[in-house]
Amino acid sequence: MEEIADQTFFHYCLLTLIFSGPPTAVALKFLQAPYGKHNRTGWGPTVSPPIAWFVMESPTLWLTLLIFPFGRHALNPKSLLLFSPYLLHYFHRTIIYPLRLFRSSSAGKNGFPITIAAMAFTFNLLNAYIQARWVSHYKDDYEDGKWFWWRFIIGMLVFVAGMYINITSDRTLVRLKKENRGGYVIPRGGWFELVSCPNYFGEVIEWLGWAVMTWSWAGIGFFLYTCSNLIPRAHASHKWYIEKFKEEYPKTRKAVIPFVY
Repeated sequence: MEEIADQTFFHYCLLTLIFSGPPTAVALKFLQAPYGKHNRTGWGPTVSPPIAWFVMESPTLWLTLLIFPFGRHALNPKSLLLFSPYLLHYFHRTIIYPLRLFRSSSAGKNGFPITIAAMAFTFNLLNAYIQARWVSHYKDDYEDGKWFWWRFIIGMLVFVAGMYINITSDRTLVRLKKENRGGYVIPRGGWFELVSCPNYFGEVIEWLGWAVMTWSWAGIGFFLYTCSNLIPRAHASHKWYIEKFKEEYPKTRKAVIPFVY
């Protein structure tokens, strides 16, 4: 009976993740979350960005550690290996990235709205449960050795490439804000020569790799939600750069997908 209830709960959580993508994309086409370069007043109290990032991303670590040990594959080396890229990404996002923000001189210049942090916290509760429960309990093809390893290797290569683009691009943006005392300049070099938001492009690539590795609706749902969230924001940021820098801004640079969009 407990197993049926758990399956039902997981099923509805997964449907929530999958079907929340389209309305998110539509909403973000008209209204951007007010942090970073889109920061604006009217969204209630704020907190320091490093604290906001740490708190809202934290469920991906502590909830995972609470859920994973109770899965029937919790001690399977393949499940532990499969979940390691997810934990690696979120260790960086929860611990390393906020510390980097904290060390930059612009960390406290613009507050991060608590309402936005709360929404992100809620999403991470949902998604961390889905990903951890799928990998530790519901995934049932660990014994399919050949296909498991092909999917894992290909997905991991894609994931690592995306994570590299994401981290190096974020590092460039934090460094530029620090050098310009919180102001904005046109980013140059690397993937910034191709797109305005390579940090978002890298994250999209990461979760595409994750979808391949997990070969599941859980992974696909997360990838699609990431696209729904980050691609509209990248488009808005691209438009912001053009409006701010006008003729100075490179005309061949796309928003988020090189040569395409």
